[in-house]
Amino acid sequence: MITWHRHPSPVGELLLTADDDALTGLYTAEHARAGSPPAGRPDAGPFRSVCTQLDDYFSGTLRAFEATIRPQGTPFQHSVWDRLMLVSYGRTCTYTELARDIGSPDAVRAVGAANGANPISIIVPCHRVIAKGGSLQGYAGGLKTKQWLLDHEAKHVGSMLALG
Repeated sequence: MITWHRHPSPVGELLLTADDDALTGLYTAEHARAGSPPAGRPDAGPFRSVCTQLDDYFSGTLRAFEATIRPQGTPFQHSVWDRLMLVSYGRTCTYTELARDIGSPDAVRAVGAANGANPISIIVPCHRVIAKGGSLQGYAGGLKTKQWLLDHEAKHVGSMLALG
């Protein structure tokens, strides 16, 4: 059964979707998919843990999520998303590095497209990927949101390290 929930955040209302026991989508307010409600029914219940973790992330006390996720995509997209999960809180990597790390150094544009197709933003941290020259490039959730997320993590990374 597909369920969905809208959750408030400092970057605007988030849309979360799930299929049975796994999160299938987490879209920021500016994302095209966040507009109209998806098929299925609204139900906050399946999202309690993820929403608590999102609140902790936004308060600066959580750096890694524990959630069952099931993003829909191609094997190539999954290889990109799996590698994204290894980019540490408060850190960034480039599209070029990401392409090299998945064994496809000539597929920088395809990596960018896979990054942009990530259906589970924040948890699968596509906002941590920047251009080779350090610019932000695109972000499906909006560049303003991407900048906010990067600034937020940079602000809290030192205090998170102190907590050990």
